[in-house]
Amino acid sequence: MAPTPETATVAQVAAAQYVMLTTYKKDGTPVSAPLWAAPDGDDMLLWTVTDSWKVKRLRRDERVLVQRCDVRGRKTGGPQVPGVGEIVDRETAVRAIVKKYGLLGRLIVTGSALRRGSASTIGIRVRPVAG
Repeated sequence: MAPTPETATVAQVAAAQYVMLTTYKKDGTPVSAPLWAAPDGDDMLLWTVTDSWKVKRLRRDERVLVQRCDVRGRKTGGPQVPGVGEIVDRETAVRAIVKKYGLLGRLIVTGSALRRGSASTIGIRVRPVAG
């Protein structure tokens, strides 16, 4: 049975190849970006650049939406699922990303660390909205 907006979970969205993370500007305007994601129990872990705007927005407003998408950020179906985002250490997210994406994940993470330095990336945990 495919998840519906009423039944889809953060972890189910995290199972997709790419996930659209939507964060909010100060004026409430939503901004979306495609990311790699990995399930972590009921939560989702994402990996991104530390000084990205999505991280800055998330530090100010923890509300997020997640949805399946393709590598270019085109929504591929399925519901938008609300969540609560928080910044977590890089290693937590990297372990989950490498576990899910295998050799390709390891290559991308290693290449990023060589190019930018390991402190240049950070993890994001998305938890289900309590309700």
